[in-house]
Amino acid sequence: MGTPEQILSDRLAHAFEAVVGEPVDPLVQRSQFADYQSNAALGSAKRLGRKPRDVAAAVLAAADLDDLVEHTEISGPGFINITLRAQVLGSMAGAVGADDRLGVPPVEPETVVVDYSAPNTAKEMHVGHLRSTIIGDAAVRITEWLGHRVIKRNHLGDWGTPFGMLIEHLLDIGEAEAAAELSVGDLNTFYTAARRKFDGSDEFKERSRRRVVLLQGGDEATLRLWRLLVAESKQYFMKVYDSLDVRLVQADFVGESAYNDELASVITELDRLGLLRSSEGADCVFPAGFTGRDGEPLPLIVRKSDGGYGYATTDLAAIRDRLTVLGATRLLYVVGMPQQQHFAMVFTTAREAGWLAPPARATHIGFGSVLGADGKVLRSRAGGTIKLVDLLDEAVDRATRAIAEKNPDLDTGSRAAVARAVGIGAIKYADLSTDRLRDYTFDFDRMLSFEGNTAPYLQ
Repeated sequence: MGTPEQILSDRLAHAFEAVVGEPVDPLVQRSQFADYQSNAALGSAKRLGRKPRDVAAAVLAAADLDDLVEHTEISGPGFINITLRAQVLGSMAGAVGADDRLGVPPVEPETVVVDYSAPNTAKEMHVGHLRSTIIGDAAVRITEWLGHRVIKRNHLGDWGTPFGMLIEHLLDIGEAEAAAELSVGDLNTFYTAARRKFDGSDEFKERSRRRVVLLQGGDEATLRLWRLLVAESKQYFMKVYDSLDVRLVQADFVGESAYNDELASVITELDRLGLLRSSEGADCVFPAGFTGRDGEPLPLIVRKSDGGYGYATTDLAAIRDRLTVLGATRLLYVVGMPQQQHFAMVFTTAREAGWLAPPARATHIGFGSVLGADGKVLRSRAGGTIKLVDLLDEAVDRATRAIAEKNPDLDTGSRAAVARAVGIGAIKYADLSTDRLRDYTFDFDRMLSFEGNTAPYLQ
């Protein structure tokens, strides 16, 4: 038997084959069947020497649809429009509602790692982190619902050269003052002050460089201060995630530092496999299929000429860890489109090294940018990057005012709860309802409208 949708599709497929003498490809997805049928019918009409609309009419005449369909219509050059009976739609909706899985069949479970959000320690999250966090959270929820074991990874930028500068600034102003400044979430002020000193003082710059050496060398006093910066940053990040109602928790924070001890072995293994080559003093891999504008092979730098490691090395160490230690067979990276080539080269290198081997596979889930009304990347009125927390607060404030106008009798507590649901929901829905690969314009008035394809209308 099957569902009404399956029955309808099968009957149309049989009628189609009877009229045009061409079977429907069994690999065609049911969701694509209507387009396939119409296009094939149009193409077959010429072969049959018949008008496309006549072929469409013949298909309808050959199909027994009376018990499922209210009425049919042939439109355009030969497209078939079908309106289902109300009771059929009702039975379909009832069947889905009675199913604990809402009609979604269980899958053969895999271990899936979803890498998303990834802010930088000691810097505030900005609008650029919005899409990765929202899309990544949606990927987690969908993948879990399908029945997979999902491991979330928030790959924090918590290691490297900037921390020498940040730790020295922390020492200059004192731990107590630094902790107080960081605890209120004003990470940008702290970072900007440290950067200003670094750019303006050779003495401070030299101190910062020495501090990086101590940090990378495992000096315990330096590591203790580094942990302070990381801990305060994580608390701030969690406030943002709580506001967005995403599933990230502190246990999901696995930053660059987690792979620091693995970087040297990545280089050693790449060398052993014959993948490492020297280029202008740096150790590189030249993954197959990537060339520069000059047509020459494009390098993926894994160890810089000064001996330091870059993002590619950390990403390779993370891939190896996720596949071998976590046992993942699927890796999802929710990162903006500008990083598309980087991840393509990293994935190819991991395959050439034998780490990313079937059935394991990795996918870059790219996305476009958030633009302002001027068509450029969204900025504050002063021209700087917009803090994500400010954006969320403004959405809730605007929703509060709109709700006060529409429902002035709502009590204060209910109004606050509804405003948060509407404001945050508006931002998330505007993002998820947009073509993921395209840029979109951030427009509060459109997002918070109570009419049209918006979250407030749906809510």
